[in-house]
Amino acid sequence: MSGVRIAAVGDIHVGTAGTDLVALWADLDAHADLLLLAGDLTKVGTTEEAEVVAGALAGVSVPVIAVLGNHDVHGGQGPSHRRALEAVGVTVLEGAACTVEIRGTRVGVAGVKGFGGGFPGSSCADFGEPEMKAFVRAARTSAAALSHALEGLEAEVMVALIHYAPCRGTLVGEPEGIHAFLGCYQLGEAVDRAGADLAVHGHAHAGSRRGATEGGVPTFNVARPVLGAPYTVITVDPATCGRRRDEAALHP
Repeated sequence: MSGVRIAAVGDIHVGTAGTDLVALWADLDAHADLLLLAGDLTKVGTTEEAEVVAGALAGVSVPVIAVLGNHDVHGGQGPSHRRALEAVGVTVLEGAACTVEIRGTRVGVAGVKGFGGGFPGSSCADFGEPEMKAFVRAARTSAAALSHALEGLEAEVMVALIHYAPCRGTLVGEPEGIHAFLGCYQLGEAVDRAGADLAVHGHAHAGSRRGATEGGVPTFNVARPVLGAPYTVITVDPATCGRRRDEAALHP
């Protein structure tokens, strides 16, 4: 079969007016088999903003899978955002996974918002003040949830959908001083451990489009300010997927 075409975008930061999302996504089905939304769908996390996003997604004919971002949970309305999106058929993931069949190929997506914490050489430590310990604990808990979701998937193509970054490479362009607030290495470890084929994230508005985890999993930063487009399309060849999982089975 031909490759699986995955459209992806994050950080669209929709307000209550002024963005014609329907026009942006009108021809999506001509270019993609699946749409992934990498969080920060709203500006300040109000229910009204989430309803604008949901209204636009109601007309999208391909399957849509999303995670929420830090902006979406800012106002404490994350559960209502999820209900609004699910009401129009969007699958919203947080420490969970789902599978979509595309022309006979099972595409599994595991999703989590994620959290910060940094990367080797400049990461936060679980030491000292309770506030610092809580920060690090949040990162570890989120990464553990992603790991669990990925490991439960049975699919030919496995994708990790995250808001925060799982690697440094896609943060190039952002000030190094804020990398600890843009992602964490624990997310990358979860992606590598499960043998995912692809990781997609947002959050880093000034970062780079492409990088890789320490284990070599291709990673795409799909924040809209980076893309400069309504979405990007990543084509995945199922025939090249699953090699890391096969190697892990042969050499546990």
